[in-house]
Amino acid sequence: MVRSVDAEVLSAALLTIEDERSWDAQAELTRAISIEEAARVLGDPLLIARARLCQANMRMRSGDVAGAAEQIWQVHEWAVGNDARLLLARTHLIWACIHQYLGDSEQALEHALLSVELLDDESTTHMHIWHRTKLADALWAAGSMDAARLRYAQAEELAVLSGSPALLCLLNNHAYAEYDTGHQQRAEEVAKRLQRLADERGIPLEPAFLDTVGAIQIGNGRFAEAEATMRLCIERHAEGRHEDADALPEYLLTLAQAQRGLRAYSRAQESLDECRALCTERDLVDVLARAHQEQAELHAARGEFAEAFAVHKTFFTAYQNLHSLQREARTRTRQAMFETVEARQEAERFREQARRDPLTGLHNRRHVDEVLPVLIASDPALTIALVDLDHFKQVNDRLSHSVGDQVLVKVAALIADGAAAVCPEGFTARIGGEEFLVVLPGTLPARAFALLDGIRRTIREHDWRDLTHGLPVTVSIGVAAAADVPAPTQPTLLSTADGHLYSAKHAGRDRVVSAASRGYASAA
Repeated sequence: MVRSVDAEVLSAALLTIEDERSWDAQAELTRAISIEEAARVLGDPLLIARARLCQANMRMRSGDVAGAAEQIWQVHEWAVGNDARLLLARTHLIWACIHQYLGDSEQALEHALLSVELLDDESTTHMHIWHRTKLADALWAAGSMDAARLRYAQAEELAVLSGSPALLCLLNNHAYAEYDTGHQQRAEEVAKRLQRLADERGIPLEPAFLDTVGAIQIGNGRFAEAEATMRLCIERHAEGRHEDADALPEYLLTLAQAQRGLRAYSRAQESLDECRALCTERDLVDVLARAHQEQAELHAARGEFAEAFAVHKTFFTAYQNLHSLQREARTRTRQAMFETVEARQEAERFREQARRDPLTGLHNRRHVDEVLPVLIASDPALTIALVDLDHFKQVNDRLSHSVGDQVLVKVAALIADGAAAVCPEGFTARIGGEEFLVVLPGTLPARAFALLDGIRRTIREHDWRDLTHGLPVTVSIGVAAAADVPAPTQPTLLSTADGHLYSAKHAGRDRVVSAASRGYASAA
């Protein structure tokens, strides 16, 4: 009982990280790590995976995109293997954000689409709203603003109906998307909805949202309103509830742009000086590059064209350096992602190789031991067959072991191809020197008998002259069906097939024996 309560508590704690906004990604990362440790004590793999996905999200938000990409692979693989649909939806959402950072709009959009397609009735209200919002963001970034508006509208409708606090954030994103794509009138309409809603709910707009409103007001030439908005933005930022390293310099830069529009050049210069000082102090090269650009604009507005040209050159150099740094960072992230994928693929190759027979390429006994018990337990229509070459020792003794290997390879291909043509969901394995196992899910004995007898005839009638110089190659086959064995298990089913194989050998070889037939397919 304690275990159940503890699991519920951890699940609720994770849900607050998953579905509630936080400005302190580092604190949430630490919290998610602690939850993972507690989940490991409980031995709850779903809680562990959820905690690790929260960590990946917070690493991404903290700027460690490579670390996030490396961690998210493991969670994604677990979610796929365990049919954890909601976890998989959240995984695709974070993948979308990672690819957006890398500038890969196409991949970001693909993951955002999957994050919405995976939603169902068990998804939280926040997921339905926020996943659609991020899909809209991805559509905007991909240049499909009309499609983005549709998704923003869907998310907004859901948020209004549920009274979700995410409504303000999605309206902010929508407003900025309209502003960024040059739709100033639409941007202003959405921004006004954002402001009106905040007033109705008695919720002070966050500084980041006010910065969006201020930028839109500047874009529409309403510079006095923009200055007032940005002063309010900076006041609220000073309250300390929304701290972010580059937030205040961004707000000061927007304020300077509004003041330049008002021709309040002295105030604009003061704001810009403070912005650049903070950028230098905090090593914010992105904002500093744009501050140089704004300084050039301010010089030009004052008629100081020589100074404007000089600062513009500084801006251009800073811009080039910035893009070089960004390219390097993205390259490092892509390399880390590639190495992670490469390592996973290599591990999968090793795993697959360990379950394959090196001579024939068929599955081996290890694969059979992993897969067959599951099929027996879940498929009452399962049929298996043991296939053994007749007088194979003569091939090795009269010809050579090399020829014997070639015969084994060819027989393996004929068996596997024949079985796959009729039962593609099954498999063929080499489980001994000249012994093979054919596994046929969903195949009742009569159909299996006909299939296997066809394989027997194909092997006998194959043109072996160039390889065996007239020495015949035939097989005997023993069949066992799950329906014919009480409480079937792997040992009992294999034992039954082996008994029927012995009967086929004893009756003269080159034939198929099953419980249903009790007779033999003749060699004719």
